[in-house]
Amino acid sequence: MITACQLNDDDVLTLTHLSAGQALPSDVIWLDVNQPDDEERAWLEKLYVEDVPEEDEMDDIESSSRFRVGPDGVHILSLFPQRLANETRGVNMSFTMRKNLLISFREEDVSIVRLLRYYIRSNKADIRSALDVLLLLQDLKVDQLSDLIEDAYSTLDETADQIISDEQMEPTLRELVKQEELNGQILQALYDTRRALRFIKKSFETTLDDRQNRSIDEILNDIESILPHTQFLAAKINFQLGASMGYTNHKQNKIIKIFSVAAVVFMPPTWIASIYGMNFSFMPELDWRFGYPLSIGMMFFSALCTYLFFRRKGWL
Repeated sequence: MITACQLNDDDVLTLTHLSAGQALPSDVIWLDVNQPDDEERAWLEKLYVEDVPEEDEMDDIESSSRFRVGPDGVHILSLFPQRLANETRGVNMSFTMRKNLLISFREEDVSIVRLLRYYIRSNKADIRSALDVLLLLQDLKVDQLSDLIEDAYSTLDETADQIISDEQMEPTLRELVKQEELNGQILQALYDTRRALRFIKKSFETTLDDRQNRSIDEILNDIESILPHTQFLAAKINFQLGASMGYTNHKQNKIIKIFSVAAVVFMPPTWIASIYGMNFSFMPELDWRFGYPLSIGMMFFSALCTYLFFRRKGWL
């Protein structure tokens, strides 16, 4: 699907869907391409001097692949968070900036793009050029990452109360592992956005106006203010994971301790019973009338003495 954002002479933005083979309007400042079919790819190749980005090429992590200047203009690969139900994953979007035309390319849906479209339809977006579209997408991304961090704080507050609950231990551990993965994705997206903005500022240094420079600086400042929160979340997640494992080990140690004490308590009675189970011919107590009750009494007495000794030492 291909969506064009047009900016007329009255600075009014309109969104229209383009079909393959249709002529590109002259006032288009943003061309958004989502999951193109073969016909749409063939149409896009007419707009590109270089090859249309492939899905596997959009996952490169090298700086030379994610941020470069080519025959088509400035190329940027940017990572966007995408939340599906209770899971969040990163989706790479490819941007090509040439003069006053931004071409965005993606193989998956991105909620931030839908949000920007809503702002455009509602006349809530301050967009005066193609570069403004790119900067606003980055700004909305940082806002979403900030919301994800706030959600993570709330989730960790809930898991903190469930750490010492035996019934909630397994789901709590699963949730902590999920939060650790989410925090890693947030951190990766923040670093990627910071690199993208610095590259934009360097590449368009001579064309950026004061408003766009301020916008980039504000987004970078927001990123710097958010980064310490990701470090705190990582420490909090690791602490709760450690506390969960420590509580589990403590419970296991208590169980093992009970078995160990029980084995020691019943060791003297077992020793007495084993002696009178030898069945030697010359054992005077075997023919004694009170031999049986005496051996039973010795077993109970030895077990009681061992138990009282453990209690006195504070081992029980």
